Amino acid sequence: MAMIRWWWRLLSLIVLVVCGCGCGTAQAQQRSTGAGCPSDGLRDSTVHATIRLDEHKRTYPLVTSDMTVSVPRKWRLARHLTFSERSPQYRQAMRCLLRGDRPPGDQNEWHPYDPVVTAKGDHVTVRYVAYTWISQEMHSVHVGPWEIMPQGKTWTIYLRPPTFQTIRWSEIDADLGGLRFNDLSEQAWSSSEDDLVWKNQVPGKVAVAVDLPWQRTLAEELGRSALSTAGVASWWVGASIVIVLAALRTRRADAVAGRGTVPEAPGAQQVRARVAAGTGDLSPVQTMLQWAVLSAAIALTLLLLASQSHLSPRSHALLFIPAGVALILVARPWSRGVSPPARGAVPDAPTRSEIQRRQARAVIGTVCAVAAAGLFVVLVHDAFGLPEGLKPKTATAVGRTGLVVLGLATVWLWMAAMAAWAWRFALEGGFVRGRWAAQWDRAPGRCVAAVGALLAVLAGVLLGYALWVGKRTWVRVHWLAEPRDPTPYHRYIDGLLEGFFFTDLVWLVAYSWVLTGVALLALLHFRNRPARADGGTRAEPFALGPSNPDLLLITSMFAFFVGLRAARFAGANAFYGIWLLLNILSLYAVLAVGRRWSVLSMLGDCFRVQRLGTEEHRCELLEKAHAYRGVNHRMYLLDQGRADDVTCQELEAELHGLREWLVEGCEGIEPPERISVLDVALAWGPEGHWWHNALRAARLAFWFGIPATGLLLYFEARDPFASTQILYGLTGIPDVVAELFLYQLAWAGAGFTFGALWRLLPGRRSQVRAWILTAAYSVPVLLATLLRRITDTDPGQLTLYSVLLLSVLTLTSLWMDMATFRAERQYWPSPLALLVSIYQLRGLSGQIAWLLVQLGAAITIWYHLTR
Repeated sequence: MAMIRWWWRLLSLIVLVVCGCGCGTAQAQQRSTGAGCPSDGLRDSTVHATIRLDEHKRTYPLVTSDMTVSVPRKWRLARHLTFSERSPQYRQAMRCLLRGDRPPGDQNEWHPYDPVVTAKGDHVTVRYVAYTWISQEMHSVHVGPWEIMPQGKTWTIYLRPPTFQTIRWSEIDADLGGLRFNDLSEQAWSSSEDDLVWKNQVPGKVAVAVDLPWQRTLAEELGRSALSTAGVASWWVGASIVIVLAALRTRRADAVAGRGTVPEAPGAQQVRARVAAGTGDLSPVQTMLQWAVLSAAIALTLLLLASQSHLSPRSHALLFIPAGVALILVARPWSRGVSPPARGAVPDAPTRSEIQRRQARAVIGTVCAVAAAGLFVVLVHDAFGLPEGLKPKTATAVGRTGLVVLGLATVWLWMAAMAAWAWRFALEGGFVRGRWAAQWDRAPGRCVAAVGALLAVLAGVLLGYALWVGKRTWVRVHWLAEPRDPTPYHRYIDGLLEGFFFTDLVWLVAYSWVLTGVALLALLHFRNRPARADGGTRAEPFALGPSNPDLLLITSMFAFFVGLRAARFAGANAFYGIWLLLNILSLYAVLAVGRRWSVLSMLGDCFRVQRLGTEEHRCELLEKAHAYRGVNHRMYLLDQGRADDVTCQELEAELHGLREWLVEGCEGIEPPERISVLDVALAWGPEGHWWHNALRAARLAFWFGIPATGLLLYFEARDPFASTQILYGLTGIPDVVAELFLYQLAWAGAGFTFGALWRLLPGRRSQVRAWILTAAYSVPVLLATLLRRITDTDPGQLTLYSVLLLSVLTLTSLWMDMATFRAERQYWPSPLALLVSIYQLRGLSGQIAWLLVQLGAAITIWYHLTR
């Protein structure tokens, strides 16, 4: 009991330090405002104001205010303006000059830097620049001395400064960016197509109405919360439908294979028997069906609760804590799954059930303890000085400790649920092998403690980051006019702690779709992994490509990992569900059209059986391809007059022999003349099975995608709106980390799809296959670009993502071709020399043309990045 009290006091002290570290600064600033603002001398001031409205290709139009005030030195606070920005006198003088009696700063007003003060002669000049983004959902927003009132497609702009209301301003300029406008004051000194100018005018007489184009109204309507919520909901429902279809189709295919109507892969029967006769564990198909239902239900529930602002933190906690526990229990991370045992391990013994009970006790005990800690705050709220709804007017250090415990417990449970499902998918798919599985069996308590501690650290980091950003936001908003009473600041921190777990749960669920992709990959791996017997690996059939159930899994993974990344750039959440469907259908359409034109499909099934049925046959094919390149090289030398030991007839006879080898493999059916043994070798790829081709391509695309990820993040950071959201969003930096991870998953997913469909895509050269796959992806992109053009918003990010995808796949194709002939690497001085030999780039002109194509792609990327 003494130890518990000691830990409790330590936690209270930590919370007091974390939550109260800004109080001293806040209170020090609160005492600096002064009693009032002297107005003597301000009538002789000179004021100039400019407002610029920039809506060109922006989702949210940018409004910038530039105000310059020149006050005489006889004003009592004028010299305080030249003091340090941190001094109380400076803040008081600047508040009197810019804010007057207006309440603390507007949450939507931003300033890129502190006001610039220049003292010259008998005047002190202050230049204050502020900006904001306008949405139709706003009723009224202040930026500098201006007030904007959006009303449909007509916005009304007033000059309503908190100070200098009764003096005439020297010049007032409104740059409206070429939009149609109407001078409501009818007092403008000059007018042009872009701007209005008033001179020596009182602010109260300045007003202008601006008519936004219908494209801007359409873009705003598509971005409204109702349509956006419906689009996100349709995406989650569509994703669940895709999972269900893939799982049921897989089950049907296995059932047909079990009846013997479809040939079964070696080891599939043993794996299925191991699943059926295990220890009551679920099958991968059942696990996917469960996740499909749960993921859709969770997402729809959170979307519904997000619109219910009247619900208290207590109601949220009583819903989310049991839900988190239920998610973990349904995931059953202690199940064995179908993962094979380590090499040399003893088969499942009767003690297996005891091992699972130990694992279940470790998981359930830890989860119940964390849930009890969160529910303790809810049920015994009086002990923390919290009201029943857990929304205190002003919380004490103990009350904040309770809110922190509640938030951390809830977030921890949901992160643990996501980890439990990921572990379950890994077990079902057979990704957990050897040491990891043995460690989980041998010491489940230690594993749960390690994972739990890691999740606790992550939850603490999220909480600390949210508090840090919250304090920065408070300082930004109240940088000049903070109340003397610290209560509002404390209430603000309390509000952050109250909503912390709901904000982060929404953030977690928003990225939980990754688990859907992991589930699809796990089921795909379960269906195609080699059967293991006594620790060995049995040979797999040399299949041309994925079966129909596998093809649905692959196209779904492509839509989740690759397509969803671009959906963010489309600028309309309302079309998320349509975007998912279009990605899958476009890839199927390209395969349906192009499969018959692929190199191996044109050769027929007989050729694959006779020439590619075994590893020995494949080695023979590579030897023939090597001989083909050698003959062509000698013919080139003969044409150059540098080969005297051979005749043209002899070389033609060798080429004819290689051609006959192809014809014989097709059982007399004449293959197309343009197809050579080199084309066949490149079309088959570096590995024997399409699954291994997919893994190799995924690894290559992952590494090639690192520079592409950097370019995308840099492009996003160049957008002021995006960078502001990153720096001041409650999950800004965590979002950047998540995006970094997801971009890499996107490149790896694109490479995996490319490798899996390597033999089915048309094209004699692998670069053509890269173009074909990018074309399949580009169908929804073209529709999104058209929408962007209609709404007059910038499609630059969408285009850049497409170009980078093509570049990553092109580089992957080059390295895949080199890997096909990796046995010849020892004979060439560099990989580039081997590549030149593979592609038969003869002469300087051919090599220069090839390099120019690559340079053109790089220039295109740079153009879209910097424009």
